[in-house]
Amino acid sequence: MKSNVGNLRDEVRKLADEAFHRNLISGHGDSEYSNEYQIVLDGKPKHYPLRYAHAFLEDLLEER
Repeated sequence: MKSNVGNLRDEVRKLADEAFHRNLISGHGDSEYSNEYQIVLDGKPKHYPLRYAHAFLEDLLEER
C-alpha cells in the first residue's frame, strides 16, 4: 500500500508542478499528513486527499 501511496504522490507532484508552471496554482507541496497533498490556490494553502488532488489537477490541466 505504501508504494501505491508513494506512486500516487509522485503523480500528484508532477501534475502540480505542471499546473504551477502554467500559473494555474500558486504553489504546492507535501502535506504533514501522508495521505494528503497541499495545493495553494489564490494564496490559500489547502490540504487535499491524494486521490482528490490527482483528479482536481487533471481536470484543471485539461480545462486550460
